[in-house]
Parts: sequence; C-alpha cells; structure tokens
Amino acid sequence: MKKDIHPDYKTCAVSCACGNSFETKSNVETMRIDICSACHPFFTGEQKIVDAAGRVEKFKAKYAAASK
Repeated sequence: MKKDIHPDYKTCAVSCACGNSFETKSNVETMRIDICSACHPFFTGEQKIVDAAGRVEKFKAKYAAASK
C-alpha cells in the first residue's frame, strides 16, 4: 500500500435522533444519524413511519378518494 494517502482512522462518537449514542471507528470525529439499530424497525420488530413534510397523509388522502 502507498503511504500517507489514507485518512486518519479514529474513534467516532455517533448519536441517533432517538437518543441512543455509541462509539465506532471512522475518519470523522462525530456523526448524527436518524435511525440506528436501537430504533430501526428491522431490529425492534415494530413498524414506525418516518413522515417527512406530511407525505404519508398526502398519500393516504390521494388514494382514499380513489378507492371510494
């Protein structure tokens, strides 16, 4: 491998929107994420809808009128 071409690999503090925080290794010092293994539906077994700007309600209203 060539020397001095790779970024520094250091400890990174990761914080999730659900309040969970943990440490891992990365080339950045801090990371903020939206979903982690503590709140992801695959790991928790619960369905959670992440709504961005009312898209879920807009979708339901659009197709509720079509189904009548």
